[in-house]
Amino acid sequence: MSKAKIVKMKNMLRSVTAFMAILILSSCEHKELCYSHAHTAKVQVIFDWKNASEANPETMRLYLFPIDGGKAEMYEFVGKEGGYIQAPVGKYRAVCINSDTESILYRNIDRFDKFETFSPSGALILGSYSVPRVEGTSDERVAKSPDRLYSGRHDDITIEQKEDIQVMTFYPEPSVCRYRVTVLNVSNLKYISSDGVSGALSGMSGGLLLGGNELTKERVTVPFSVVSDGISTLTADFLVFGQTGSDGPPHKLVIYVIMADGSKNYYTFNVTDQVDNAADPRYVHIVLDGLPLPKPIVNGGGFKPSVDEWQNVEVDVPM
Repeated sequence: MSKAKIVKMKNMLRSVTAFMAILILSSCEHKELCYSHAHTAKVQVIFDWKNASEANPETMRLYLFPIDGGKAEMYEFVGKEGGYIQAPVGKYRAVCINSDTESILYRNIDRFDKFETFSPSGALILGSYSVPRVEGTSDERVAKSPDRLYSGRHDDITIEQKEDIQVMTFYPEPSVCRYRVTVLNVSNLKYISSDGVSGALSGMSGGLLLGGNELTKERVTVPFSVVSDGISTLTADFLVFGQTGSDGPPHKLVIYVIMADGSKNYYTFNVTDQVDNAADPRYVHIVLDGLPLPKPIVNGGGFKPSVDEWQNVEVDVPM
């Protein structure tokens, strides 16, 4: 090969090498420019508890739902005050909840309008016995009583990229209802067996749509524990999401009792009026007067009741 050709090839190689170096440097410069331009902003999240002064959750959770669609951004906070987050810039709708719960489940967590919290399924039992369903409630799911839940929301949030720290304030409020039951003038209460009484309430809502703060239409029966004073009064205190509406089926409250002689009875009260007309739907106190428990047969006298079947007793409730 001639010397002139060798020189020409070397020049071509130098040109190609220089061109490749320019491409590599241009690519690196583009990447550096992109990474120096982070599309996030620092935001201070504040939880203001003016609507639930009694609340003291251990942890809080925030969901940011992009208005244009896509996966929700989730942030966790220790304590109830809030904190700082680094969030992508954009427009959002948002929901906050306390996350220190055990008997609450979630679904559709990437949809603001479908984001639902609900209670897991439970069972109607008393001791080692399954208890019967009340007539007209067999199509309702049996759901556990939910934990105490607080939630807040925003329909329109804009996170901008700027030097100043933006502030996002939420006002959580109670999202479950407290129900109390008092049964007065219970006869022969001292004759119930150990741990021989429980209850259930039908026609409750199965969950809550957090984005719209609306109860779901699913109807459930919620079992609850009952406490006896050993003399003449039964009491209960439990949480529910609320009732599905006054146009639904009647609310039936059931007290299940096993007596010392093994007899099993359940007493049904129609408490629709007290539930529908409660002064505060978030704090419902159901008061019942009179529960005729049978006196057990002792010393072999009389007829021994069947211990294998549950006997139903309908109890009239004055309107």
